[in-house]
Amino acid sequence: MADRFFPNVMPDFVAEATAETQDEEGKEPVVVTQDSLMKLLSMPYSSLSQRFKRAALDLKETIKLETWGMTGQQVQDFTLYCGTLGTAFFLFRAYLLTNNNNDLALSSQIVKACDTASFNSRDVTFLCGRAGVCALGAVLAKHASDEQLLNYYLVQFREIKLPRNLPDELLYGRVGYLWACLFINKHMGTGTIPSTYTCSVVNEIIKNGRELAKSGRCPLMFEWYGEKYWGAAHGLAGIMHVLMDMDLKPDEVEDVKGTLRYMINNRFPSGNYPTSEEDKKRDVLVHWCHGAPGVALTLVKAARVFGDKEFLEAAADATEVVWNRGLLKRVGICHGISGNAYVFLSLYQLTGNVEFLYRAKAFACFLLDRAHKLISEGEMHGGDNPYSLFEGMGGMAYLFLDMIDPSQGKFPAYDLRKYFYNGRLEGRSYV
Repeated sequence: MADRFFPNVMPDFVAEATAETQDEEGKEPVVVTQDSLMKLLSMPYSSLSQRFKRAALDLKETIKLETWGMTGQQVQDFTLYCGTLGTAFFLFRAYLLTNNNNDLALSSQIVKACDTASFNSRDVTFLCGRAGVCALGAVLAKHASDEQLLNYYLVQFREIKLPRNLPDELLYGRVGYLWACLFINKHMGTGTIPSTYTCSVVNEIIKNGRELAKSGRCPLMFEWYGEKYWGAAHGLAGIMHVLMDMDLKPDEVEDVKGTLRYMINNRFPSGNYPTSEEDKKRDVLVHWCHGAPGVALTLVKAARVFGDKEFLEAAADATEVVWNRGLLKRVGICHGISGNAYVFLSLYQLTGNVEFLYRAKAFACFLLDRAHKLISEGEMHGGDNPYSLFEGMGGMAYLFLDMIDPSQGKFPAYDLRKYFYNGRLEGRSYV
């Protein structure tokens, strides 16, 4: 099992340095330490933030070259998950941060190519289907003030038909389609894709979940290729995450809460979560897609939406296994260090606890300091799609952008609505 991750030997907390010297140019504080990673961890955040920014923008140029320039601007894989659309999404994030219109223009150009490549696709989700192309295209057109293109993408989006045999999960299923609807509404205004348009999809998901759950103790249960997954990519965590953004009836809200409580009550003693109902004995995977990281992000969201301290406590418990076993030997979002860092970042934003910020910073600094060297030496896997958003360097660059201002960084396209509950949770203290 240890070959999946690097032992985490970083200190549990390192305070930012207060005694500093200046470099020769007098531009950046120099922290006196022999270890380069420790130097980053103790660096004043204002200086570290600029390191993250430089690294992200340098990676941006490499990612553009590898996924767009060197391909002759041809799209082999149009998806946001591990294809060219992920580059467009990353460039959009960079544009929102730096207001560089070249990033917006190139992102729009890439989406147009993905539109052509995906035109006859039967895949309908945000991460892996046609809906992601149309949703991002519409939002980019709005930012570019291109009304004609905006209307084109919205018309194309509304023409997407969901197959009757569609699963319910996030990557390829119904909630993956709903995710695209929510993305449009966040950036273009609530009601752009009206609830009357999505309620039938929500009803189908709830009906399927209740039907499969009849023989068990969990209020909702879903299958993907015959297995009842728990994780964010194919299972309960991802489905509950999106359902919390939808307009649910009171009994449906209780089913979502009950499903999360079922998962909490049946987690491993380590704080990790099973991959599926059928695999409750192997405490192995600590990924966004399978295991504690994806579940923890959903629990943080539940704490924000419902205000129940039990969800915050369970999310905080999950951070221990992520801290100890989450330095994975991959860099990406889905099953890599970058995705795991967002667990700490989300808890920091909810609680204000700087120890969670430190842990997010530690994972990001580990990547900043060592990822390229470890990959070149064969100690770390560069990913099957090494420059993609969810499997490769694109995800690492996205995290670096989010670490510039850690109060605002979000797991890619998560947190799509504003919640009425904004207070501190009572009970166990995290602040």
